[in-house]
Amino acid sequence: MSSTLRLAEQLISRPSVTPDDAGCQAIIAARLQALGFECETIASGPDNFRVTNLWAKFKGFSPVAHAKRAREASQSIADSAPPRTLVFAGHTDVVPAGPLAQWTSPPFTPSHRNGLLYGRGAADMKTSIAAMVVAVEEFLAANPKPNLSIAFLLTSDEEGPSTDGTVVVCNQLKARGEVLDYCIVGEPTSVNQLGDMIKNGRRGTLSGKLSVKGMQGHIAYPHLADNPIHRFAPALAELVATQWDAGNEFFPATSWQVSNMHGGTGASNIIPGELVVDFNFRFSTESTADGLKARLEAVLKKHALDYDLKWTLGGQPFLTTPGELVQAVSESIRAETGLQTELSTTGGTSDGRFIASICPQLIEFGPINASIHKIDEHVRVSSLDPLKNIYKGVLERLAAL
Repeated sequence: MSSTLRLAEQLISRPSVTPDDAGCQAIIAARLQALGFECETIASGPDNFRVTNLWAKFKGFSPVAHAKRAREASQSIADSAPPRTLVFAGHTDVVPAGPLAQWTSPPFTPSHRNGLLYGRGAADMKTSIAAMVVAVEEFLAANPKPNLSIAFLLTSDEEGPSTDGTVVVCNQLKARGEVLDYCIVGEPTSVNQLGDMIKNGRRGTLSGKLSVKGMQGHIAYPHLADNPIHRFAPALAELVATQWDAGNEFFPATSWQVSNMHGGTGASNIIPGELVVDFNFRFSTESTADGLKARLEAVLKKHALDYDLKWTLGGQPFLTTPGELVQAVSESIRAETGLQTELSTTGGTSDGRFIASICPQLIEFGPINASIHKIDEHVRVSSLDPLKNIYKGVLERLAAL
């Protein structure tokens, strides 16, 4: 059994349903401390939803290589930038298993069938974390004083509300003046083969809860009432027809979608007094949250609606254009698999939205995502060591810069 598979099975066996880390980070911290990492646990949240976060950083970089870089840039050591830092990021929490009777084998008992490793978190994303840890172990064994600083940022609050996880650590790192240069988030991004897709960005998410006011009344006397559904209908048609932006070479056009709409008491002879509409923008870097808010509210005011509106910004869009990190990941994937990876910004949100605010180059890369959050979640056993080798290849390429 490979080291990557062994560690992946250890982590899968821990029932770490959000926000319970179930000891996963302690296993990882012990291995990182043995390599010379300084490990810090950052707990956050109320007692009934206590989140565990791990920030671990290796500072055994090569002073000789650092001095060489400073000389090449015609700088003194004192004036030179600190060694570049690559962060491996991810989450140790998993979604609930669902109906246990529907699982072919227990969700927190790692099981093998037909070349697949089954268990909750197998794809999302405990095998990624295992591969990252073993990649760093092998890299440091060959390069004990690398020209690179390495860190890990792990949370047990990614599958939940994400209010006490990565965002808390990022805020602390920002307050400390911690500089991050590159980040790989181990989200399962592959589609059909390991390495066929990486995420170099994600759309922003902006939600609204709109309450359109009317006046309740008897349906036979509409002149004595004010139907908010009728009032909102022209505005809805305009919002649906609006092109918010055209997207760009990395992002599709911004999308506005209604997810829920409710008005009325259930009785067929009452005009409702209020209509409640839930909607969401998934927006590209061509738009801003404030700009979208202003444009939508302008439509509501144009149609003379009496309304209340509450906004929730779930995350800003982020984008890493091709550069050192994208090149290092792409080359590592090609060297290991022969594939030319595809850059993509599709899908939902990830904790990358928080890290991108303090790290200029960030990509997401991990195993095939077809079974994530499903009954009998699994990953191909044969993909684990190639995944580890790709992460190690990125370390080697960035350290050589």
